[in-house]
Amino acid sequence: MSWRWVPLPHACSLMLFCWFCQVTVRDALNQALDEELERDERVFLMGEEVAQYDGAYKVSRGLWKKYGDKRIIDTPISEVSVLMVSVCHNISMSCAGLRPICEFMTFNFSMQAIDQVINSAAKTYYMSAGQQPVPIVFRGPNGASAGVAAQHSQCFAAWYAHCPGLKVVSPWNSEDARGLLKSAIRDDNPVVFLENELMYGVSFEMTEESQSKDFTIPIGKAKVERQGSHVTLVSHSRYVGHCLDAAAVLAKEGIECEVINLRTIRPMDVESIEASVMKTNHLVTVEGGWPQFGVGAEICARVMEGPAFNYLDAPVTRVTGVDIPMPYAKTLEEHSLPQVKDIIFSVKKTLNI
Repeated sequence: MSWRWVPLPHACSLMLFCWFCQVTVRDALNQALDEELERDERVFLMGEEVAQYDGAYKVSRGLWKKYGDKRIIDTPISEVSVLMVSVCHNISMSCAGLRPICEFMTFNFSMQAIDQVINSAAKTYYMSAGQQPVPIVFRGPNGASAGVAAQHSQCFAAWYAHCPGLKVVSPWNSEDARGLLKSAIRDDNPVVFLENELMYGVSFEMTEESQSKDFTIPIGKAKVERQGSHVTLVSHSRYVGHCLDAAAVLAKEGIECEVINLRTIRPMDVESIEASVMKTNHLVTVEGGWPQFGVGAEICARVMEGPAFNYLDAPVTRVTGVDIPMPYAKTLEEHSLPQVKDIIFSVKKTLNI
């Protein structure tokens, strides 16, 4: 962790100083888990190797030693068991108000337990007429990693966002990870929290405010990461960084991109997207998932159906993963996922440059 002081302009021509520190996404998630376990004794974490091994990706590092076997629980290597136990705990022990956090070693494995997520967790609050909240967080890495081929490289953002009753969160940087995870744990609805394995070790600057124990980010609110006037780029998770990199390259050519970090897939902050499109008159969506029925497709539909459609000067362009199972070979894998050059090409195509 490194520190730096940054001078900020003040209305009285004085110099204020705000400290920043570099925090990895992994550590931001770990801090959020630690603070919420400490704040609320009803919260507990369960999953494969989360306890004595400190987690497959070390997100739960140190928590078992601090909170013990009753709060940090190793489960069998069985996703069905993880979900059945956590959902049943929450429903049958609702008087105690338990708030489980279920870690999937990867969301590719969540298919083994999708019945519990869709048919139990997502529907119980509605089917009980609001009498039985289901405060469960399902979290773990989502999307393509490196060299793990077709069965371990899928993005489930569109899958889970399709289902009413679930909230679906997809953080990008350390601030997102920390603030959104705390909000997810405190929410009375089931939340699917999609992390990215390739982002765990990436460091981002965090302010003193964002490291406060009271810091949260509201679910359902996007963030404009970069202001622009020519085209809107909308993305989530790892590909927000790709959009910012593309925007930096395009800025040298006089093209100013507005970059929106969705943060939440469901509920989607359509208002922020529409406001940006009304300003830039162009829209490009970027995601690592497949194109058909994807997050970008939903954004296209929402913009077409809403007031922003009349402001578009060109059709919306989608940048997505290729519509194939993920190849194992590194070169083919790179061609199967969006790259910065693909975003740049799509922006120029949309602007007819």
